[in-house]
Amino acid sequence: MANSGPTKCLVIGAGPVGALAALYAARRGWDVEVYELRGDLRDESTTPLNFTKSINLALSERGINAMRQSGSNGLLETVLSETVPMYGRMIHGKASAQLTEESQQYDVHGRFLRAVDRAILNKVLLDEVEALSNVKLHFNQKLTGADVRKRKAWFEQQASRKPQTADGARFHQAQDASRSEEIEVDFDVILGCDGAHSSVRYHMMKSVRMNFEQNYIDTLWCEFTIQPAISASHMTPSARDGFATSPNHLHIWPQSDKMFIAIPSTDKSFTCTFFAPAADFTSLEKYPDGFLPFFQANFPGVADLVGHAELRKQFHDNPHLPLISIKCSPHHYGSAGVILGDAAHAMVPFYGQGMNAGLEDVRVLFEHLDAHPSNTQGRAKALETYTAERVPDAHTINDLALANYWEMHAGVTSPLYLFRKKVEEFLSDKLPVTGFATQYSRVSFSNQRYSEVAKAVDRQGKILLGGMLGTVLLPIIGWAACCGSSLPPLLPLPDNEEYRELLDEILEADSDGEMEEPLLRWEREERADLGFPETRLRVAKASP
Repeated sequence: MANSGPTKCLVIGAGPVGALAALYAARRGWDVEVYELRGDLRDESTTPLNFTKSINLALSERGINAMRQSGSNGLLETVLSETVPMYGRMIHGKASAQLTEESQQYDVHGRFLRAVDRAILNKVLLDEVEALSNVKLHFNQKLTGADVRKRKAWFEQQASRKPQTADGARFHQAQDASRSEEIEVDFDVILGCDGAHSSVRYHMMKSVRMNFEQNYIDTLWCEFTIQPAISASHMTPSARDGFATSPNHLHIWPQSDKMFIAIPSTDKSFTCTFFAPAADFTSLEKYPDGFLPFFQANFPGVADLVGHAELRKQFHDNPHLPLISIKCSPHHYGSAGVILGDAAHAMVPFYGQGMNAGLEDVRVLFEHLDAHPSNTQGRAKALETYTAERVPDAHTINDLALANYWEMHAGVTSPLYLFRKKVEEFLSDKLPVTGFATQYSRVSFSNQRYSEVAKAVDRQGKILLGGMLGTVLLPIIGWAACCGSSLPPLLPLPDNEEYRELLDEILEADSDGEMEEPLLRWEREERADLGFPETRLRVAKASP
């Protein structure tokens, strides 16, 4: 058990989520120690865990707000100065042997995402943390064990130099002679921000009955880079300011089961990602003669933007990595441990919310901690209420990210998708009193809970569906009223009051009150073949 005094907090993982968590904790007077498996992430020689040189991320309102609430003046401004605004998607294709580009604005109100280099974001956050006197950073430290009941953690030095030790840390000689010496560190609370393969989560599961679900989708990804424009052959029509294509869009080359995306960088290059089924990767490796035709057929223009030889080289040199999705519950143990970011909810990257959700975790966690007494009992209650709020939100965005995978593949070109987007944007812009907003706007440009976003979007979908049904039903209803005829049941519906209220609102049947009987009548009838009541919408005979 840690000594009395300021709360002793261990943060495991020095990525963006861990660095921000350390900053929040330190601003509250806690004694904070950050332990990172890798070397100093600000050092360009440090190899990321995914073995890629760089990765660009889409920073949206949730991540921005988390940094805004950190209590560090100038932090957000510094981060934003290193970003590139993206106002929408650019959908690339080919028609009549000509390359095509179609811009799709993200938000009718002009809100936008910001492309940010993960390494730059990490550096800014770590510099901010390191400047605080109550924070110690420890790199090349592997968490080998953690006991959240006894509040002890053990670390092993990964480099050749002797371990950095904190006050009160104790050395232990590892039983395995090939291993380095181990140090033992006491804590009051440990924050697991150590990614999808979290060691904190693994050790915490020994003390808490945690439900855990892990899935891989049948898709691999590989990183590519488009260099700044050097000639007209390496540019698209939207290219400007030295960028090979529009710098203010997230670029997508969609196909039914694969896609290629490109995100701008401040140095005028683009960080790109190729997503495809594992079978496609195997085929491209096995049959190199088909490599260039494959890209030309599926992603027109990409080979010219990257360069034919460079495209092959990057595919060969860069790793082909899987996509993992993780859900778990609870996210905490008592007053002593909590997991955040990918450790709690790794998700596929197709909503651009992985990092944003992780940064939001930090803000939400400390809102709960601030709402309770700063003692063991208060912290236990805060972690309990945090889990109660965050688990359903984490599960929801996990599901939405996977669903957006298919939307980005094919939905961005679907007439139904585009029609619904236009209707929702029109209502949001011209009739804001309706509360309508696209799902994308709710997720990316608000701080509305993810679970509430899903409910609101589901409700909007039902209203829009009801409206479309109404355009079909109303002429039939009018004909029935004029002819005085009775029609058979038109629409089997669930025995659900919400559906009835919904269609009543939309169709506004008999709203003038002039008829003795309503044109629409809800009837319940037993369906012997189904074994449960079914509600039907019937057009009634008009009274004379």
